[in-house]
Amino acid sequence: MDKSAALVADLLAFIRMDASSDDQFDSLALRLFAHQYESNLPFRNFCVRRGTTLRSVKSWRDIPAVPIDAFKAMELRSEPASAGERVFMTSGTTGRAARGRHFHPRLDVYDLSMKRNFAQRFMHGVERMPMGILFPDEQAMPNSSLAHYLALAKSEFGSGDSRYFLTPEGIDMAGLCAALESAEASGLPYALLGASFSLVHVMDALSEQGRSFRLPAGSRILDTGGYKGQSRELPLEAFYADLSRLLGVPRSHCINMYGMTELSTQFYDDGNAVLPSVKSGPHWIRSRLVEPVTGRDVAPGERGILVHCDLGNYNAVSTILTEDVGLWADGGFLLLGRAEGAAAKGCSLAVEEFVKAGAA
Repeated sequence: MDKSAALVADLLAFIRMDASSDDQFDSLALRLFAHQYESNLPFRNFCVRRGTTLRSVKSWRDIPAVPIDAFKAMELRSEPASAGERVFMTSGTTGRAARGRHFHPRLDVYDLSMKRNFAQRFMHGVERMPMGILFPDEQAMPNSSLAHYLALAKSEFGSGDSRYFLTPEGIDMAGLCAALESAEASGLPYALLGASFSLVHVMDALSEQGRSFRLPAGSRILDTGGYKGQSRELPLEAFYADLSRLLGVPRSHCINMYGMTELSTQFYDDGNAVLPSVKSGPHWIRSRLVEPVTGRDVAPGERGILVHCDLGNYNAVSTILTEDVGLWADGGFLLLGRAEGAAAKGCSLAVEEFVKAGAA
């Protein structure tokens, strides 16, 4: 077994664990850093520019965080391109350089990360339940990490009558309403999953039709991704209040998933009865709040830019600097929106630094 295969095997074993200590996380994070330092030239150049060496990194907190827009600027990979690899791309313009790309030589690490986390944070011990998916399938969007995520949810956790309700013509409201009526009549919990903007379209259609549902106890809703200009924008309070009112699902069971193409692991909250909700992840991802230019941790109680160290990111880079503002809270962090002003400028400067290093 070569070094890369051995590392992936250990990552899979780590994800299968129920929990991990700080020392266990650090040990694997440092192995992953060494692998990426040796195999990923743009990343190594970035580390050298920052004066970071294999010896100077003592814990996951010392790993240089690569700005998220670097995924748009160049290929970040530790393994060479292969015919069977999957490439997940960020949404945006169709020009290749304007879209971030995350290369997955194999999907078993991503898939195990998704399934272990989803089972605990969304299914809560239920093995399968009927699901309605409000997003295109993988055939329609083969480069979408969310399409793959939702396909996994349906295949691994959905019952046989689970189906997609988004067609090239839009949302199949007649089919969706029939499924919701059937769930009401059966008394069996139902799950509705999709992009936040798709749920806005569903709520608008139900309001226009003067319809609402009372889904059975145990039903749940997952939204993710925000609005992205695909629907009218709603304040979070109005979004979850209307979602609960129109579908009869308590806000405690309206769960938001925070993820991104550049990561292999997702964060969840425990419902949105209280806003803003606290997001947290599983034991194979850790987060920091930093000042974007220096990379230093912000003082306790201050807002900062989120940095995530995701051990599921074995091929690209483990540690990324997002453009999301966060604040520590009991049990996790509050997600407070996109960086603006000085923080946004700091993120841009970090991208410039990475690009210069990559061109060296």
